[in-house]
Amino acid sequence: MDIITEALAGPFQYGFMVRALIISVIVGVMCPVAGVYVVARGLGFMSDGLAHSVLPGVVAAAIFGSVAASVLVGGIPMAIIMALISGYLIKRAGVSEDASVGILFAALFAIGVIMISVAVSQGFSVRFSIEDLLLGNVLGVSRIEMYVTLGVAGAVMLTLYGLHKELVFSNFDPTGASVVGLPTEKLEYLLLSLLSMVVVIALQAVGIILVISMLITPAAAALQLTRSFTGAMLAAALMGVASGISGLYLSYHFNLPSGPVMALVAFSFFILSIGWKQKAAGILLRQN
Repeated sequence: MDIITEALAGPFQYGFMVRALIISVIVGVMCPVAGVYVVARGLGFMSDGLAHSVLPGVVAAAIFGSVAASVLVGGIPMAIIMALISGYLIKRAGVSEDASVGILFAALFAIGVIMISVAVSQGFSVRFSIEDLLLGNVLGVSRIEMYVTLGVAGAVMLTLYGLHKELVFSNFDPTGASVVGLPTEKLEYLLLSLLSMVVVIALQAVGIILVISMLITPAAAALQLTRSFTGAMLAAALMGVASGISGLYLSYHFNLPSGPVMALVAFSFFILSIGWKQKAAGILLRQN
């Protein structure tokens, strides 16, 4: 029993592990809940584009002193700008969604890399690790970052809750929503802006490369198990929290990078959901 207690409680004798646990739970709830909208709407590539597009904002924030919360301070405005420009290109310029995202995220990521190179050559201190930005570093989250993350996550969840019916209606039947008087275009921009904030918060835990895993994988797994939108959100959040906490424990006890481990745990839930769905379908066929 002492060994089990030590294995479960031991990591949290350190302040950085407590902060990492809080961030993991926040990411585990918020990303999959938003991810259900993403999967239903087909915004997976947009999410990946948002993750890559934040680099210029993060670099600028780090150069000018907001190191403690550079990902949040620089990343959120940059991601929102990218989402709004992409939405404009899709709605007004007739550019396809995939094309607009691909064009913008490639250009913005390239600008970020050039900014780092110029800043270093000019003697500026870019005080963050590119590896942490790409793969995440939930163990390095500061107290300030934790509080800012809690505030942003709370605002996102309250907005999703308050406009849930409108967002779902607009998501599945934009024409019908427009007919009954809903501002579908504004709701689209709002969803993209909220998605931007969700993606930036997840960067701290799993990084640019793996952010899509926490956003989409639990949501896709949940949609395999239930056809209820609300039920899928609940199931996705449970799997997201389990992925975050399990990944944190495994990374601590086996000295593994936390972000990739969380992503693999989420993937295992997806594989199990596929197996469960196929088994349930087989049982129904035999009964009939």
